[in-house]
Amino acid sequence: MNVTIVDYKSGNISSVINSFEAVAKEKVNISVTSDLNKIKSSDKLVLPGQGSFKSCVDSLKSINGLVDTLNEFAIDKKKPLLGICVGLQMFADIGFEEIETKGLGWIPGKVTKIDNQKGKYKLPHIGWNQIEIIRDSKIFKDIKNNSHMYFVHSYEFIPNDVNTISATTDYSSKIVCSVEKENIFGTQFHPEKSDAIGLKIIKNFIEI
Repeated sequence: MNVTIVDYKSGNISSVINSFEAVAKEKVNISVTSDLNKIKSSDKLVLPGQGSFKSCVDSLKSINGLVDTLNEFAIDKKKPLLGICVGLQMFADIGFEEIETKGLGWIPGKVTKIDNQKGKYKLPHIGWNQIEIIRDSKIFKDIKNNSHMYFVHSYEFIPNDVNTISATTDYSSKIVCSVEKENIFGTQFHPEKSDAIGLKIIKNFIEI
């Protein structure tokens, strides 16, 4: 099986690469590339994301044909894809970080700044926080509810359909921190930085 981490120059993804390689067994080939043919032939994709919504979208679009290839992979062929942090946020129709920016539109919704309640909550939201698993998700197999995950973000994804939400975290409000829609999975938290539990989530994705 081939699992590909999409490298579109969105920031340092070394921890993502290292965690997937640590979990992968001999039968799983982990590759990191922006080569469209290699992405198309993969069994599963990982879409990481660091930085702003706009900068990540711009980076995707800067690679000719990449957005179309991702659409074909996730929407047309319905192969499993995992978005991490801004990788998840780009599933939305639109994001409002920096300037209004169109997303991939895979899960209808928007990305807006977390309401810090007039400074009561620090932004970015950095560090460990509990997640509340609110529906069965393949990536949460054997993960205990209220497990702690590692977060770094100032913006949140608000999907139109609450049924796509698989987990939330409590920070200023109930923030969506995991979504699942058919073959598309996303985490706002960083499983690659969430110790053994995060590695288990990565293992669950690989084994889907």
